[in-house]
Amino acid sequence: MKFGIIGSGSISAIHAKAIAAMDGSGLISVFNHRLESAEKLASQYGGRAFSDIDEFLADPELEIVTIATPSGAHFDPAMAALKADKHVLCEKPLEITTARIDELMETAAASGKTLAAILNRRFNPAMEAFKQACEKQRFGRPTSASCYIKWFRDQAYYDSADWRGTWALDGGGALMNQGIHSIDALLHLAGPVKSVQAMTACLAHERIEVEDIGIAMLEFENGARGVIEGSTCTWSGSGHPARIQLSGTEGSVFLADESFEVWDFKNALPEDAGVHETLMSGGKGGLGANDPKAINFLQHQRNFEEVVSAIRDGRVPCVSAVEARKSVELIEAIYQSAAAGGKKIGLP
Repeated sequence: MKFGIIGSGSISAIHAKAIAAMDGSGLISVFNHRLESAEKLASQYGGRAFSDIDEFLADPELEIVTIATPSGAHFDPAMAALKADKHVLCEKPLEITTARIDELMETAAASGKTLAAILNRRFNPAMEAFKQACEKQRFGRPTSASCYIKWFRDQAYYDSADWRGTWALDGGGALMNQGIHSIDALLHLAGPVKSVQAMTACLAHERIEVEDIGIAMLEFENGARGVIEGSTCTWSGSGHPARIQLSGTEGSVFLADESFEVWDFKNALPEDAGVHETLMSGGKGGLGANDPKAINFLQHQRNFEEVVSAIRDGRVPCVSAVEARKSVELIEAIYQSAAAGGKKIGLP
C-alpha cells in the first residue's frame, strides 16, 4: 500500500524506515508546514514533499497517512485525512483526550476507513509470550499488576521545542508522553482498571506545565492491585528499562523492555524452556529511556504490517482506535485524581 507521512523529525524518520522495510508498500509523499522539512525527509526516503495539506491529501494514489506530529496536534491532520478518504495510522497517544478520540472514531466509522494507532511495544516476541501466558490463565488468581517507567529527560529536551511540556501539545508529561506505551501494555496484559488514586509533581524541570513524575495506585476489574510509576527525572547512565510486572497465586513474570527478568510459574510448560533460553536478560539499558532518538523501527514495521494486513483482510487491527483509547482514558483518570488531591476515581 502507498503511504504518506505527516510530520518531521526523528519519529517521522522511524516511520519512513519502517515503511521502506515493508514488502509491497512504499512511501510516496511527506507533508510538513515547513516545506524544507518535508523535502529533507522525502530526499532521504523517497516520495514528493508537500507544504499544502489539501494538495497532499488530494493524491488519489495515497492510501494510508501516518501521523508523527506532537501529541496534541494529532486531531486536525487525522480528521482531514479521514475526511479525504484515507486510512490513518497515528503515533501515541492517538489523541490526548478521549473526547477527541471518540470524534475521530465516529468520522472513521462514517467514512469506512481504518483508524489505528502505533502501539509498537506490543510487537516483540517477549510481549507475545507474556500475552499468551495471560490468555492461558497461567497466573492463577491475579494479585498484582504494575508498570514502572523510570526514565530521564534533561532540561535541554524540554527547551528544544516550545510545545514540549505543555498541556496543549504534549497532553501531559511522563505518563501521557513517555509512559503511555507501558501503560497500554499493562492494560493489554492485565485487563481493565476499576479505580485509581494518584499523585503527580514536577520535581526536576523548569518551564514546563506537566508532571515529570506521576504515581498511581490501581484496582483492576479482575481484583488485582497495582502501581504505575512514570518519570522523566530518574537519572541513569545507561537508562532504566520500562518494566511491566504481573503476579498471581500461581506465577510471576517481570518484563524489562523486550526481555524477562522473571518468568516463574508453579506449573511449568514445555514452552518455558524456550523463554528461558532466548528471552531472559539482566534488564540493563532501556529503549529510549535516556535518549528518545535511540528507538529502533522494527516494532513500528510490525505495527504497520498488522494495519496493512487488517485493511486488506477487511478486519479490525489489533491496534485499533478502541485499543488506543484505553490508555488515554486511564491517564485522564490519573490526572483527575491527582488534581483532586488523590481522590479515588472510578473508570467506566
